Amino acid sequence: MADIERITITLPSDMAVIVKRAVEDGDYASTSEVVQAALRDWEIKRALQLQELAALKSDIDEGLADIANGRVKDFDIEQIIERGRKLLKNPS
Repeated sequence: MADIERITITLPSDMAVIVKRAVEDGDYASTSEVVQAALRDWEIKRALQLQELAALKSDIDEGLADIANGRVKDFDIEQIIERGRKLLKNPS
């Protein structure tokens, strides 16, 4: 069995009501279970955020390497707008 540690948390009144209501409605057996479920969800969300951040950093590094190696094109806003209009007319 996992080690259990008791901690005390302070919540704004509106959040405390949500936690208590979840127990009263029978969705959870205790307020501890509500907080544990919320933390598990947060862990998953945080892991996804970190993955997305790592991918973004990788894309930025790739872009900076392209610039450093001269692999760039002129920025043509009209061409981009026209491409966007074509895509809107004929989405694939």
